[in-house]
Amino acid sequence: MTWTEVPVDTGAAAAGAVLLSGIPGSGKSTVAAALAARFAASAHIEVDALQGLIVNGGRWPSPERDEEADRQIFLRARNACLLADSFVAAGFLPVIDDVVVRRAHLDFYRRRIAVGPLHCVVLAPGAAKAGERNLARDKTLTTDWSFLDTAMRAELAGEAIRIDNGELTVAETVDAVLAATGLPAP
Repeated sequence: MTWTEVPVDTGAAAAGAVLLSGIPGSGKSTVAAALAARFAASAHIEVDALQGLIVNGGRWPSPERDEEADRQIFLRARNACLLADSFVAAGFLPVIDDVVVRRAHLDFYRRRIAVGPLHCVVLAPGAAKAGERNLARDKTLTTDWSFLDTAMRAELAGEAIRIDNGELTVAETVDAVLAATGLPAP
């Protein structure tokens, strides 16, 4: 058997990309996976998984000032954008999940996503509900990130679609994301 190179890009790009944000416990990863599952051709890009690719020297975000951790926030965002653009060109709708707190971080995503529109959605169940969810999941957080809720509300006001998913099921949240972004209903 011989192998030949086949075209990767389809010529029919996807309808842009989705950036799903929110504080830890807001449901980003769960909703991103469920949203991607609604489309025939899609990809879920977990930015935490990209951070986990770093074998040595990786620095996770911290409430303390850490310039190297801050640099790596933008490194993983850049890699998420590169992946998203590649998936869009190949006809897949990428759904990126990341904790985007600052306007500069969101603007970085907006500048780096080159193919199609970037639909920015913030899941906002409230700090108390996110805290409840954090306690109920397998992933154990060693830091209380609830203070990010206030920071995100201030920094991203008017910059992204906000969805209060505190009392919504995952399916209802996905429906709300689809309705708010205008993405074609699968």
